[in-house]
Amino acid sequence: MKKISLILAFIGMIMLQSCSHDNTDNDTISEVFEYTNVNFLPSDYSVVLTYPHSISSSNMVLVYRLSGSFQGEDIWKLLPETYYFDDGTLDLRYDYDFTRFDSELHLEGFDLAGVSDAYKANQIFRVVVIPGYLNKSNTVNFEDYKAVVRAYNIVENKIIKVQ
Repeated sequence: MKKISLILAFIGMIMLQSCSHDNTDNDTISEVFEYTNVNFLPSDYSVVLTYPHSISSSNMVLVYRLSGSFQGEDIWKLLPETYYFDDGTLDLRYDYDFTRFDSELHLEGFDLAGVSDAYKANQIFRVVVIPGYLNKSNTVNFEDYKAVVRAYNIVENKIIKVQ
């Protein structure tokens, strides 16, 4: 009887034991880097946006392009962003990849030399860095810049302007 009690007590201790290994960096905050006067030059139509500091390898990075304004509100479009000719073929596409140190933006298309400078010169981009442990991808529409700003408590006047 003592052996059964001892075994049950041991099993109970194991089941009630909780292990917690929280290695997340909970002091990391979401932040935004803004880059102005970005130009895609004919040499390769790509641009590297260097961050003001390195980010965690677990972070998510979203890149938005200022595509215009409506009634005084900026319109930010999430990359990749694609424009088509009237016949349905690819006119141009903005895309990106990123590291802990920078984001590389690419302008792709069939006749980039013929694309209006309105799409290649003096562009404004925002790189939104979101800590991976705050992943809300099931509840936030990343296409909507304002929804991302609200969901991740990003303060507009604390955006880091990078030259």
